[in-house]
Amino acid sequence: MIYLATAAIFIAVALLIWTVLFPLLTRRTVILGRLSRLTTGDASIPAPVKETTRIKDVLSDIGSKIPMSPKDQSQYTRQMIAAGYGKGALPIFMGSKLLLAVGLPVLYILAYSVSRENLQSTQTLLILVALAIAGFLLPTWWLRYKLNKRQTQIFHTLPDILDLITVCVEAGLSMDAALIRATETPQFAADPLAQEIKIATREARAGKPRAEALKDMAERTMVDDVKSFVTMLAQTERFGTSLSQALRVHSDSLRTKRRQFAEEAAAKTSVKLIFPLALFIFPALLVVILGPAMVQIHKFMGTM
Repeated sequence: MIYLATAAIFIAVALLIWTVLFPLLTRRTVILGRLSRLTTGDASIPAPVKETTRIKDVLSDIGSKIPMSPKDQSQYTRQMIAAGYGKGALPIFMGSKLLLAVGLPVLYILAYSVSRENLQSTQTLLILVALAIAGFLLPTWWLRYKLNKRQTQIFHTLPDILDLITVCVEAGLSMDAALIRATETPQFAADPLAQEIKIATREARAGKPRAEALKDMAERTMVDDVKSFVTMLAQTERFGTSLSQALRVHSDSLRTKRRQFAEEAAAKTSVKLIFPLALFIFPALLVVILGPAMVQIHKFMGTM
């Protein structure tokens, strides 16, 4: 039985290594295929080859077969888009949930339970159920972490981009030109909010109304401050008020809100430090302070 478990673990590790190294091994094949088409005198323009990994294809196939209600599918799709991924990542996400829910218990069985021959014990069954639940929920926790991280980054970047848009509008640029100019700044090259604004401006160039494109941008990001910014722009255009003044007031309010969040996080630091101090710092200090005294007391009691 031990040899069977060792062989199964070896096969699983070998398959995992092959899955990781497969894209690197096939990348040169794609490059050689492009060069061969150029050297053979093919006059047609070579189409771009989309390199996809085998594990993503497998996860996509598994996830596409999982039945989902329209409500859950819409909710997960909105979260994936808000986290910075496209709609096509939903089958991969669902496939990873199913794979981890099955793979973690299987790995536990192969690594521990087979060699110890205690598969029928209650403790082993509880551990397997806990691993299956944790494996199914782990991608959801990861998605929420990425979503919160991206929303926080957008919240902190929005006042700076609004300041730049305000300067562009006061310099004489239109709102569309100001949005494009703000996203072309190297400071916001890899910023998620700048990428969302680029998508909105491209939709506006394609013929979509700017208010509707910005509203869709706010729905994609799922950030309340972006929604308030879009609402402010719509009301400014509707009532004909000063755009630069509205942008300046809104950016000042967002900057005040960002400072208040920073002050709140700083005020919570003293409370969060209580548990590390009580668990790690205070015991070490007690050992350092009371250690020599205990040694002296032990020596004194030994001489009596």
